[in-house]
Amino acid sequence: MSASRPGSSTDRDRRTVVLDSARAAIGPRLGIDRRALGAFRIALGLVLLVDLLVLRVPGLVTFYTDDGVFPRSTLAEAYPTIAPGSIHAVSGSAWFQGILFAIAGAFAVLLLVGYRTRVATLCSFVLLASLHARNPHVINGGDTILLSFLLFGLFLPLSARWSLDARRRSVRRRPARYDAERGNRVLSVATAVILLNVVLVYVTNGLFKTESELWMNGGAVRHIFHLEQYLVLLGPSLAEYPTLLTAANWFWVVLLGVSPLLVVLTGRHCLALVAAFVAAHLGMAATMRLGAFPFVMVAGLILFLPPHVWDRLERTVSDLDLERVSKPIGDDGAGSERTTSAGTSALVTPRTRRGARVIGSGVVACAFVSILVWQAVGIGLVDTPSGLDSEVEDASWAFFAPNPPTAHSWYAVEAERESGETIDGLGGGEARLDRPPDAAETYPSTLWKRYGMSVRYADETQYEPVAAYLCERLDGDVERLTVYLVEQPVSPDGPVGEPTAHERIEYDC
Repeated sequence: MSASRPGSSTDRDRRTVVLDSARAAIGPRLGIDRRALGAFRIALGLVLLVDLLVLRVPGLVTFYTDDGVFPRSTLAEAYPTIAPGSIHAVSGSAWFQGILFAIAGAFAVLLLVGYRTRVATLCSFVLLASLHARNPHVINGGDTILLSFLLFGLFLPLSARWSLDARRRSVRRRPARYDAERGNRVLSVATAVILLNVVLVYVTNGLFKTESELWMNGGAVRHIFHLEQYLVLLGPSLAEYPTLLTAANWFWVVLLGVSPLLVVLTGRHCLALVAAFVAAHLGMAATMRLGAFPFVMVAGLILFLPPHVWDRLERTVSDLDLERVSKPIGDDGAGSERTTSAGTSALVTPRTRRGARVIGSGVVACAFVSILVWQAVGIGLVDTPSGLDSEVEDASWAFFAPNPPTAHSWYAVEAERESGETIDGLGGGEARLDRPPDAAETYPSTLWKRYGMSVRYADETQYEPVAAYLCERLDGDVERLTVYLVEQPVSPDGPVGEPTAHERIEYDC
């Protein structure tokens, strides 16, 4: 029997078998159900809207204008490498920021409903990156994860299900034949990267925690629940149950350790692991002031939900007549129009489509490599580039690792009137430096807490705008004010020693 020639039909058949086998093994792990992508898009839109309306809009003047605590001059001095990249830094006026906020909100709504989805995703990404660059002191790792989701979402068919774009396409043409076996799953470089990005968040955090004796002996969560500046809602009550907090410590450490299984397990086992992570994040949201971070991670975990979850969901809501907006678009082997994993219309030539896929895959891969390098810098495997230390720290994915802050902290402001009387520059009444009944209330909002924690060890120049801002909002007869950072050391068993007040600035109003 003669050997098959290279390029013969036998070779092609063998390659096809190998590729089909690889796809069968990889698809359920690194592919994403189209319905999950639709739900992910909706979740991103909701997170963007809530973050904008609940967190950012109330602090518009305070944190994003020249009349606030972080004017553009301070931004340029503290972050010279990223300040030029912010559209929000073009003007320091409140009206300009208001217009940009309104535009960002409009694009978040478009993303939520899936109308002109790719444009909405791109514009949301650009405006969010610009907002972060305008004041890096009020962002955390959750904000940068949200930004990465928007970036990778540009190369995913987020509008394929449950969107107005899908409805428009179904009206313009006869729907393609639906292949239930293949039509609901997308497998591409972009799907693999966004799933691995979620896993990277957990792996990075887990590696940080292995360096901590506090996390490894089970005391870190008890320690965190004595940092009252973070506690809200159920947090203060749970602080009274150290055994439960120790169990939570080990639960989270184990979850982080097994997080790579998110891209290994399938079916019900994967669902159980996703449910454990979702429960952990909702627990964080119910006890700590972490901004959008828990909800961003829940949005990312939606992508791992297996097909049987979406099958059951569709059966449950079948009476709502969602068929037209939930039809899968393309990749089903029939019809004259298709949508590729990068969302490229099939009305262009096959060569153009292939080129677009290659370029898109290259951009996604480069972005993921950049994220890997950035996290390697955070872990310490790579040296931090000169001048970028603060940028890396502010957007780190460490999240209370390697160790949580060593002290419960709050701010106190003594305002001296012309008469010589000293009052509390934050809430009025008598000026006091002792421990407040509720430290979380000394920070009026999540952004104030982030800002206060970020600049607590900064030099006096970054406190000058804060002092000027406070002077403007106090009675006109205030002559001078002094800002103190007060710290109370804590351990897993509670406060240690006495509070210590550190003068940050004395400012003449």
